[in-house]
Amino acid sequence: MEYELPDAVRVRSEGPVRVVVLDRPGELNAVDAEMHWALANVWRQLAADREARVVILTGAGRAFSAGGDLEWISSFLDDPVARDESIREGAQIIEEMLRFPLPVIAAVNGAAVGLGASLAILSDIALISERAYLADPHVAVGLVAGDGGAAFWPLLTPILRSREYLFTGDRIDAPTAVQLGLASRVVAADDLLPAAQLLAERLAAQPAEALRSTKRVVNMHLSQALAGPLQAGFAAEVVTMQSDEHRARLVALRRRAATR
Repeated sequence: MEYELPDAVRVRSEGPVRVVVLDRPGELNAVDAEMHWALANVWRQLAADREARVVILTGAGRAFSAGGDLEWISSFLDDPVARDESIREGAQIIEEMLRFPLPVIAAVNGAAVGLGASLAILSDIALISERAYLADPHVAVGLVAGDGGAAFWPLLTPILRSREYLFTGDRIDAPTAVQLGLASRVVAADDLLPAAQLLAERLAAQPAEALRSTKRVVNMHLSQALAGPLQAGFAAEVVTMQSDEHRARLVALRRRAATR
């Protein structure tokens, strides 16, 4: 099957396994407009691939995804149309992942930040490299963690711990992520993709309908619990995108980046 996607996201076939690679390694796989669109649309294309049984999601290079691309996010300050489209696509990414019928294994090879962390945690199984970490620093740049973090972290880990990490944006190292229920298990860096491939092949050999139906039932709990919080989160994110504090934080970040 031919996938119609921009270069920022590529899909390769390995038997019944599809490996989805976030492919902006020079930018630590930061999510720009093209990658964001691809992440919203790749799941339907994968579901239409009749030979696919399992998906592995990973990043090219040394990061899984460093979150939103700074230049792209900054463009929203003066472009409300692009801003609103990013919110619509953000909701689509989460909704498509929740209803995607095949099992998804995240091979978290490095930093998974913001939306990158959401992609990892929304996967059915998250194998995390010993060198990787999760973080959701939305608040630190004056935004509500609307694209998933504030809505579904509390479903997976104690609310007190969720608050601390969401309020501060602090990094969560691999062992702590597993302890908190935000990742499945830690894997040595060199063994990460082989371990994901081995698990994917094992799942691909399971009875397909039983596996899909089990995932559908499990995700019903998430979909029902997330309906209200996700809508509220995205609405609140739009409000904070228009705040003076967010603008000031972004301008400061861009100046800092320009001096490096």
